[in-house]
Order: sequence, then C-alpha cells, then structure tokens
Amino acid sequence: MIRTPLRPLARILDAREKGQNPDAIERENKRIRHEQMRDRSRQRAEGRLLVLGVFFFAAFAVVGARMGLLATTEPVEPRAHAPGAVISAARADIVDRNGNLLATNFDTHALYAQPRHMVDPHTAAKKLVEVFPDLNAERLVKDFTGTRKFLWIKKKISPEQMQAVHDIGDPGLLFAPRDMRLYPNGTLAAHVLGGASYGKEGVHAAEVIGVAGAEKYFDDYLRDPVNAGKPLQLSLDLTVQAATERVLYGGMKLMNAKGATSVLMDVKTGEVISVASLPDFDPNDRPRVLTEGDASDSPLFNRAVQGVYELGSVFKIFTAAQAIDLGLVNAGTIIDTKGPMKVGGFRIGEFRNKNYGKLTVSDIIVKSSNRGTGRLAMDIGIKRQKAFLERLGFFAPTGFEIVEAAGGKPLLPKKWTELSTVTISYGHGLSSSPMHLAAGYAAIANGGFKVTPTLLKQSGPRMGERVMSSRAASDARKMLRAVVSEGTASFGEVPGYHIGGKTGTADKPKRRGGYYDDKVIATFASIFPAHDPKYVLIVTLDEPVETSGEKPRRTAGWTSVPVAAEMVRRIAPLLGVRPTVEPLDGAVVTLTSSN
Repeated sequence: MIRTPLRPLARILDAREKGQNPDAIERENKRIRHEQMRDRSRQRAEGRLLVLGVFFFAAFAVVGARMGLLATTEPVEPRAHAPGAVISAARADIVDRNGNLLATNFDTHALYAQPRHMVDPHTAAKKLVEVFPDLNAERLVKDFTGTRKFLWIKKKISPEQMQAVHDIGDPGLLFAPRDMRLYPNGTLAAHVLGGASYGKEGVHAAEVIGVAGAEKYFDDYLRDPVNAGKPLQLSLDLTVQAATERVLYGGMKLMNAKGATSVLMDVKTGEVISVASLPDFDPNDRPRVLTEGDASDSPLFNRAVQGVYELGSVFKIFTAAQAIDLGLVNAGTIIDTKGPMKVGGFRIGEFRNKNYGKLTVSDIIVKSSNRGTGRLAMDIGIKRQKAFLERLGFFAPTGFEIVEAAGGKPLLPKKWTELSTVTISYGHGLSSSPMHLAAGYAAIANGGFKVTPTLLKQSGPRMGERVMSSRAASDARKMLRAVVSEGTASFGEVPGYHIGGKTGTADKPKRRGGYYDDKVIATFASIFPAHDPKYVLIVTLDEPVETSGEKPRRTAGWTSVPVAAEMVRRIAPLLGVRPTVEPLDGAVVTLTSSN
C-alpha cells in the first residue's frame, strides 16, 4: 500500500508561493488518511460478521434438520441395549435365609407395532388374536389402519409367543427387550414379596419397580445398581413356608373358613420364618385392587398384618403375666370367679354361662375364665395395663418390613374406661393383627424381652427392653403348657414337641356396628417347645365352622388348634427341632448301682 505524505513538499512550496496556509494541506491529508483507515476496518468487520453469520446459519440448519428428523422418525427395533439400559433395568434378587431364590429378573420381550410399515394389517390383526386371545381384532385393525405411528401391543411375551409373532412375518411387528420380574415359586410367600411392575418405559428398556410387599419396601435397595449382584436375604425359610401354606390351605378348607393366616416367629430374634395369608395370589400375574366392597374379600389382603381383629382369649395370658410381674398374685393365688359381675353397668359373663367358682390364676387361664381375668385386670388398673400393652407393641404398627404393615395399626378404645380394662384383658375392645400377637407371645417365650418382628435374616438374638420379669414369663409359659395338656387346646398336643398355647374365639364385628351371631375369628397362639421355647406360632381362621359333629362348632379349640398342631408336626422337623421327653418339674436324678 502506497502511503501519501501528510505534508508533500511540492504542494507546500506551491502553497507558500501563492500565499496560502500549508497547514491546511496537512489537515486535509490527515482527514483523507483517517477515512481510508475507517473504511478498511469496516470492511474487515463486515467480512468477519458475514463469516460468523454463515457459521451460525449452518449450525442452526443442522440442529433444526436433526430435530425435524427425530420428530418424524418412527421407532425402530433395537439391535442392542442402550448404554444405560442394563443399569436402569437392573434389580437385585430376593432369596430366603438359606439362599433359595424367591424373586429374580428374567430376559423377555415386549411387542409393539409400526403401522406404517405393516404389509397386511388385517391379516396381522387376525393372527395376533390367535396368539393373544385377550386382544380385540377390531380394535387392532382400527389402530393399524389409522394415523398412529407407534402402538404397544403386549408389554411381556413368552419365547413361544415371540416365535409365533415372528411366524406372522409382518415387518411392522417388532420386539423390544425387557427385564421382567419372575417369581419362580408362584404363589409361595406372595403377600411377603408383593410384586413388581414397570415404571418408566422406552423401546430400548424399562425400569422394574416394586408395587407391594417387600418389593416396594426395599425398592431403593433393589434398584440400586451397586446391589444388583448382592441379593436381599429374607428371614423366610422356603421349605417351612411351603409346608405352612399347604397345611393352612388344607385347614381352611377343612374348617370351611373364609380366610386364614399364620405367623411363625423366632422368639429371640423376631425373625419371621414363615407368614401366610389365604386366599393368596400369584405375583407373576398380580390381580387388580378391589375398588368397592370389603377389602378382606380381595386375595391381595394380607391378614397377617392388615387384618386387625379382636383376638379374644389369647390376650388373657398377658393379664396373668402382668399381675404376677407386679406381685399382685402368683400362679397359685385363688381368685373368686363367681357371678354376677358388673362393670360400668355391663354384665361380665363366661362362655356358655359357666360358673367356675374359685380358681387359681393358673386355672383361670386353663379354663379361660372371663371373670377371673377381668378381676385381675381391675387390680392392675387402667394406667398400668395401658403402659404394659404399649411396651409389648400393641399401640403402633409392628414395623414388619412390608409396606402393608404400616396400615396395620391396632384399634384402641377412644376412652379407656374400667370396662375397657376388663374387656381388653380377655381380648375384646382392642383390635390387633396376628403379627402383633406373635411379638407379644415371643416376649413371654424368651423370658420377658420385647422383640420386633423382622423380615430380614439376623446374625443373632435381637431382643429389646425387658417388659416383664423372667419369673412372670416362666409362670406364663407353664400356664400355656397346661392349656394344651389339660385345657381348651387339648387337640394341640403333638407328641415330643410339648406345645403351649392359648385359644381365642371372638365374635366377628359387622361393618356397620354390632357383632355376628354365627361368625367368629378363631385364633390359637402357641409356643414350642414349651419348656425351652424357640418359636411362636399364630394360626387365625376367619369364619371357621367345624361340621363333623351333630352341631356346627366354631371355637378355636375345634378349628384353629388342630390346624396349628398339624403345622407343628410338619414344620418342627424342618426347623431342626427334635422331639424330646418333656422334663418334669423338680425331677431328680438318682444314682444307682450298675450291678
């Protein structure tokens, strides 16, 4: 570039000869130079802006084209899992205390359609109905020939069904990989496991989430990718659970009951070894929740934790144990049970209007005297009775690790009167679940310590605060043994296993108040072996009727007791409990000559 001088000599000399100011020439040249510099800078800036504008235009064009392509492109059959699919669908297995599989994941496929790619929608719809009879052919044809670009047909299909769809040969029928939750044992422990379903779904994968039971309670643990290779180990024993459910089902049918439940608990750890509720369901094909009527009519209803009932005379042992613990009586103290007995204007009667007269505290439990138990409760008083039952856990849900347990809160009287104290002492006026009852009996069985029911396998004893003295617990265990050996639970005797327990028969309440005359809740709460208890077993039948005699019999001694006895006979060997000869009180070993 040629640079023009600001004061060109020729022009300066010429200006001086003519008498002009030479500085004007310099100012004019400066102006011209600055204008040239400004023009060049502007041209450079405009060039840069043009390049930048072209770049942004190209970038937005590419982004817009890609967005448009994604918006109009139909899903295609995946050839491999997306990078995060394995993690999002991963779910840890569930096993029993011995490592036996209860729940796992299973590779399967979902079936979907891209109607635009279908060759013969009418034939495809017809053949799909042959493979899946629950589908509606007319609806499929309408969807296939309409404006839909994507359509889910089945969320889970078997390998045989997948092959049958392949054989249809229509390119518009495609498969999406899926992990489904599989329960290999079918209905076994259904109420504990609950079930699972799909959460977020896509063509490439779907997350599996828990919808009930332990699957939902432990959902965060089971879905955590860190735990995918580490199964959740429960306290259940699969073989014991299977035997329990088989016996309970037979007993429910034999006793013509509407439903049944049982709980088997380790008295020192609170581990629930088996828990059954009938009717049950298959978690692989979980039924829908009832939207009307009685919730207990649904097979989804878990009677062990959601069934809150007045359990009757099984509560009497708590009253006797507390009275002994407080030093008010001992097992041999005489109590007058003769009538009449009125509390709060209400008459307290006995079963079939019996009048037992004077009984020891032990005989009150053996003969199941309402008046005798009521008089013990009156000596205990309202405040102390409430505190004792609260320590045993009868004021709150059990804490058992399935979501349904949170709804099993005991029903307490709105106003705890002296009449409430008397009726609650023999199991009326306070409603609780069989799981609550099992925990209460475990405290008696283990020497007086509270236990909390748990579904997780424990490494050792897990006993809480002391709720009664070891002496009171020991006397209570002897009373429970006497109930079986000489009282109302004589059908509960199993040679070699020395069962102790208490029967309870409570009239079933109506939904709108009052009680049925011919419907009961029959319960047998037992411990075994009675002289060294290891387990608590609760068996409850809903509306049982034993019909082998001339008249129908509904009491627990005739219904739930025989079922519990058969259950012990089946499961005790599985638990490793050996039949033994029961030790006698005060037995003395005498050394004799070997000759």
